Amino acid sequence: MKKLILVTLIAVSFYSCKTDKNRGLIAEKAIVVSAREEASKIGTSILKQGGNVFDAMIATDLALAVCYPYAGNIGGGGFMVYRLEDGRFGALDYREKASKAATKNMYLDSLGHVIPDLSTKGALAVGIPGTIAGLFEVHDKFGTLPIETIMQPVIDLAKRGFVITKKDQAVLDEKRQVFLEVNKKPILFSKSWKANDTIKQPNLAKTLEAIMRNGRDEFYKGETAQKLAAFIQENGGIISTEDLASYEAKWRTPVTFEYDNLNIISMSPPSSGGICLAQIMLQIEDYKLDEFGHNTLKTIQVITEAERRAYADRSFYLGDPDFVTIPQDHLISANYLNGRMADFSFDKATPSTKVSHGTVDIIESNETTHYSIVDQFGNAIAVTTTLNSGYGSKLYSPELGFFFNNEMDDFSSKPGIPNVYGLIGAEANSILPEKRMLSSMTPTIVEKDDKLFMTLGTPGGSTIITSVMQTILNVHEFEMTMQEAVNAPRFHHQWLPDTIRMEPDSFDPELIDQLQAKGYNITQENADVIGKVDGILVLDNGQLEGGADRRGDDKAIGF
Repeated sequence: MKKLILVTLIAVSFYSCKTDKNRGLIAEKAIVVSAREEASKIGTSILKQGGNVFDAMIATDLALAVCYPYAGNIGGGGFMVYRLEDGRFGALDYREKASKAATKNMYLDSLGHVIPDLSTKGALAVGIPGTIAGLFEVHDKFGTLPIETIMQPVIDLAKRGFVITKKDQAVLDEKRQVFLEVNKKPILFSKSWKANDTIKQPNLAKTLEAIMRNGRDEFYKGETAQKLAAFIQENGGIISTEDLASYEAKWRTPVTFEYDNLNIISMSPPSSGGICLAQIMLQIEDYKLDEFGHNTLKTIQVITEAERRAYADRSFYLGDPDFVTIPQDHLISANYLNGRMADFSFDKATPSTKVSHGTVDIIESNETTHYSIVDQFGNAIAVTTTLNSGYGSKLYSPELGFFFNNEMDDFSSKPGIPNVYGLIGAEANSILPEKRMLSSMTPTIVEKDDKLFMTLGTPGGSTIITSVMQTILNVHEFEMTMQEAVNAPRFHHQWLPDTIRMEPDSFDPELIDQLQAKGYNITQENADVIGKVDGILVLDNGQLEGGADRRGDDKAIGF
């Protein structure tokens, strides 16, 4: 699963919170939902001090870098979608970039074959980190509290330490050997940690203190930048101080579309999330899913076939909009999408071998974390940030105290060859110097009747888009609570491989038999969980419901 953190915060003007039997945490004033309790607490504390959604974003994001290093980071990047109280919205892209020294065939051998592990492990897999640039960009434009007020609780957490959970222990045990293989000597996280142990990170605290004192430029032009570039190059990577100094986060226009009476705002390229989400939901809009029922034969058929067609387009057309022309409006137009589903039949599956990308005239060349926030002023954000795989490249700087991403694997190392998540890429996502790699991250805000309705997102690599989509449908079509919607069993199809992946022990064997009889390939073995959705729903009475996914250690905290 692509490791992603979701934190969701919403704040309005009431006071108490409680938990209902079939709902998540109900709050009157604010909620933070994230992958870790410590991060949710810190984000909430910033709101209690009068900070806005953007102040809380910075605190929560950095807290996750401390207590959820599996995906939380300062050595990675991400995307933010925001909606202001007055209805204006936008998006920030602080996705990692390729070094100026990167080349199209840097992961191929002399015969043109992909070299195993080169784009996933170690220093050559690392893209230029964007997280610190993104957070300071947000603070410069929207922040209200001093950066010291926001960052000090995070620094204190790094010094004080965080407590290992049973899930943490299981993952650290799993990754210990690869930590030792990638790094030249044992690292803090390669020790034999047990549940309830406390991990203190004094060197990460020092790095954060330097950033707090000197601002964004400490990470990109200061002493930290020099140490970072030297460390990467000592370990065989190519990122330079020039790469770091030239990195900039970019404000983008998000993808927006209507589904029934909902207005959905999601991330635009270089994330494929918004376009693919729009394609899937607009293809299924005319089908009566509410009558078919949740996770029934017909509902799964319709959604699967829409997913199949959307992911075929993703593989061909999408990439960094600064380098390729993306026919976004056409890809989510009614005329185009109606034609894509024209050959769908309830009688049998459409083989993926018979589904290619659609025809468009203009062409040029699992691990993340999500958090969402709505503040007492009515502003809302959805943020997804990542190292790509769990603990990224597994390369860890003991001096700086953090892991580095392996986002270079999200490029098409060789067009037509799948990446670590099985996604096929084309020339639009090939490697070029200073190019941003394609992503599946789908931070999303939903409006209903021109008012804030929902904010959500998830980790999960290629399954992110379909997990977000199913959660929205669970609330809108199947009338679930936020907690029920994030807890519900999920399935996924991504064109290739031509298989419906279903969460194990979650679907009726008779239903699986019916799908197989119609020609669908099903896999549940080693399917693991699909996503860890964290979301917030605005209820009819103005209260807030936080849904923290049961699949992780996620926690909703409100007041």
